[in-house]
Amino acid sequence: MNKRTLGRSNIEVSALGMGCWAIGGPFRFIDIEAGWGEVDDAESIRTVQHALASGITFFDTAVSYGTGHSEYILGKALEGQRDQAIIATKFGWHTDSVAKHVKHYPNVEDIVQNVRAECEASLRRLNTDYIDLYQLHVWDYPVAQVPALLDVLEALVREGKIRTYGWSTDSVEGARAFAEGQHCVAIQHDLNVVKDAPQMLALCEQLQLASVNRSPLARGALTGKYSKATTFPTNDVRRDTWSWETFFEPTLEKLNALRDVLTSDGRTLTQGALAWIWARSPITVPIPGIRTVAQCTENAAALQFGALNAEQMRQIDEIMGRTVPTA
Repeated sequence: MNKRTLGRSNIEVSALGMGCWAIGGPFRFIDIEAGWGEVDDAESIRTVQHALASGITFFDTAVSYGTGHSEYILGKALEGQRDQAIIATKFGWHTDSVAKHVKHYPNVEDIVQNVRAECEASLRRLNTDYIDLYQLHVWDYPVAQVPALLDVLEALVREGKIRTYGWSTDSVEGARAFAEGQHCVAIQHDLNVVKDAPQMLALCEQLQLASVNRSPLARGALTGKYSKATTFPTNDVRRDTWSWETFFEPTLEKLNALRDVLTSDGRTLTQGALAWIWARSPITVPIPGIRTVAQCTENAAALQFGALNAEQMRQIDEIMGRTVPTA
């Protein structure tokens, strides 16, 4: 239960990953604040090292997170232990580290043209000579242009710069096209107990791809720490209207009804939410954002509880008004 294979590769990862968006610090994405507030780099480094010591071997970051700062901190934290970790990072946005601003490239063709340069820059920040999983971060990249991008990614595999690649997208059609690539092994997409993704999971299972799960805790809403009266700092992405309406409102509406099932067998709400994802499919790898040692300890302890059982999953389907799968 504590280990899973990264899709159709031979790369073994912990069943729980550490999402590193939150340790990147403040930055702007187009016209919104997209960080998770201020960060303590020393605590971030301790957290990464504590995660590794706790059995978490999979770390997911991106050049856009803090415009490179998350990658830099992750690389610093893993110094001397790189061989014990599986690093996933992402590319595809025009990133200005001086202005702390991330935006679209002027032309979509620029993404393909800049993949190699972005990869080299990520390697330097991560203080490594290879990336285990290199993921396109532009979720609405035109499907018609996927083949040209796959050609470049395959070249990077041949050169040893990356081992595998994937796409962070909720587009099932796009994921299917990306999976045509020989070394495509994973699709990163939203998945949590309130926001299911049955079509994407079915595709990943069919094509032997890992389902890497962003927002497994609904940006923190499933932890039970927040209410409808919560106000986030101005430099926290969760203050954005889209974030609130997509994750917090639907989750807070259902949380009390889900509480007893998720906290069964002595779990916390956080641990129950992760247990649901593991039970949802054997290919899932949730990557909750973790930025303190305390958060890491609680998340890592979920591995000891394991997945929810069939009856608990049935109860959740009933609460959520979802069709109960038949055998």
